[in-house]
Amino acid sequence: MKKNRHDKIAEIIQKYDVETQEELAGRLRDAGYTVTQATVSRDIREMKLSKISTGDGGQKYVILDQGDGHMGDKYIRVLRDGFVSMDMAGNLLVVKTVSGMAMAAAAALDALRYEEVVGCIAGDDTIFVAVRTVEETGILMEKMKRLLG
Repeated sequence: MKKNRHDKIAEIIQKYDVETQEELAGRLRDAGYTVTQATVSRDIREMKLSKISTGDGGQKYVILDQGDGHMGDKYIRVLRDGFVSMDMAGNLLVVKTVSGMAMAAAAALDALRYEEVVGCIAGDDTIFVAVRTVEETGILMEKMKRLLG
């Protein structure tokens, strides 16, 4: 039961910008799960969810690939520090970075686990992000703009 709930939480926070535990609990209830605030709080701790800025003054929960407890913030900082620009070419998102930062920024993108991303290929200052569809490329660009501020 817990595994199913954790899978549903991951699905919800990838699909929606969930800012609070109450909002997450409501979305879980809408999906048919019986949860309390304490259950959601415990799930957030167990899943090691992090909150990141959405760029518009809000925050949202994300799942970050965390080798240690602080890697999520470091990945976001690397992405922000290395980012120069982005443009879309069909279902490819082309991200330009500071010279030498593309591999680190690509690792940060992978760690953010955007559901739209199939994979990343990085050179010295350019990342090709393969996105599932052209429509999702636009969605991903908007998500990244909010993250980058």
